[in-house]
Amino acid sequence: MTALFNHTIIAAKDRAASAAFYREALEAREAPSWGPFTNISLDGDVLLQFAEPPVEIQMQHYAFLVTEEHFDRAVARFRAQGIAYWADPQLTREGETNTEHGGCGVYFRDPAGHGLELTTRPYLQSDESRARP
Repeated sequence: MTALFNHTIIAAKDRAASAAFYREALEAREAPSWGPFTNISLDGDVLLQFAEPPVEIQMQHYAFLVTEEHFDRAVARFRAQGIAYWADPQLTREGETNTEHGGCGVYFRDPAGHGLELTTRPYLQSDESRARP
């Protein structure tokens, strides 16, 4: 077995606001928080921890694999809430989604300016994942 992803810390200007934004966009669960972290949980026991660093935040990119139904709900929420989204990582096709890699994809920004991506198909698939129904 290769290593499994367990958690990451995401720099935030307001950790509670960022955690709430991700929780809604990813349909994630609340998780116990401690110390300088506000936490949410994804399937597979993956923990996203939000913290407010004492330094300037550098933009990062985080991509999440979601179902087509989740994708449609997220894009509908973006439209309803006036959250800008793009079909491309260069952010030139605003208000559009893409159909690259055999699925749907969209790019958007979190409250701290990180680049987020929702996609319905992984870019790479192992032989094991191709065999699953």
